[in-house]
Amino acid sequence: MLDAIWNTRSYLFWLMAASLFCLLLERVFPWRKEQRLLRPQWSQDLFFLFFNGHFFGLLLARVVATLFGWMPEDPGPHLLGAAPLWVQFVVFFPVKDFLEWCVHYCLHRVPWLWQFHKLHHSIVELDWIGNFRFHWMEIVLYRALTYLPLMALGVSDAVLLPIAVLSTLIGHLNHANVKISWGPLRYLLNSSRMHVWHHDMVKHHRYGQNYGIVFSLWDWLFGTAYWPAERLQPERLGFTRMASFPRRLLPRLIYPFWRGRGTSIALEKGEKTSRER
Repeated sequence: MLDAIWNTRSYLFWLMAASLFCLLLERVFPWRKEQRLLRPQWSQDLFFLFFNGHFFGLLLARVVATLFGWMPEDPGPHLLGAAPLWVQFVVFFPVKDFLEWCVHYCLHRVPWLWQFHKLHHSIVELDWIGNFRFHWMEIVLYRALTYLPLMALGVSDAVLLPIAVLSTLIGHLNHANVKISWGPLRYLLNSSRMHVWHHDMVKHHRYGQNYGIVFSLWDWLFGTAYWPAERLQPERLGFTRMASFPRRLLPRLIYPFWRGRGTSIALEKGEKTSRER
C-alpha cells in the first residue's frame, strides 16, 4: 500500500486536467481583468506545478519505500477497511483536511516553519498556478502528518485518488483569478473570495487568517476566519519585509536552511515590531 499512497503517476493526468480547466476559467471569467496571463514569475510557478505536483512525489515515494521497506504491508488496525468506499471518503476527507489545517496554522505560528511558508506568500498576483508555489518541505510535513491516520483508518487506494484530485481542483480554484464565494456554503467550503484574504499583507488575526485548505469550516469554528463584507480583496498581497526575500528560484529553495533558527526568530520579532508601529 505504501507505493499506492505515495505514487503520483496516475495523479498527473488529473493535475493537468484541473490546471487546464482553471486556466480556461480565468480567461473566460476573470475577476481582476487587468491581471496578465504571463505575469512576473509565472515560469517559476510552472516549475513548482510540475516539481511539487509530480516529480517530488515520485522522489518521496522512492525515499519512503527505502526507509519503510522493513514494515509489514498495510500496518494498522484498518478501522474503515470493511466500510463502503463512500463512507471511507466521507470520513477520511474531513479528517485529512483538518490535519492539514493544523499544519497550515503551524506554518504561520512556528517561526522556523514560517521561513518555508514564505515562498507561498511571496505571491503578489494571485491565480490558479500559485496553488503549487510552495517549498518542497511542506509536502514532507503534510504527508507525514496524514500518513498515520491513513494507516489507522485503512482507507482504500480507490478513495485516495479522488480526494487528491478534488483537493487539487479546490486549491486551484481558491487561488484562481475567478470570483467564487459559494454563497451560504462559504461557511463550509473555502473559496477564492475567502482565500485571497489569507494572502493579505495585513494580518487580521495574530498570525494570519483563513487557513482552510478545502473546508473553511475550521476557520469559522476556531475564530481564524476573516470575511469583510465591505471589501472584496486586499490592497496588497505578500508579507512584511518581502523585499529581503529572494526572487530567483534556487535561493528561494535554500532560503529556510541558511536563515537559521535564531535569525528566523529575530526576523519574526522585527516583522511584528514593524506591524505594531
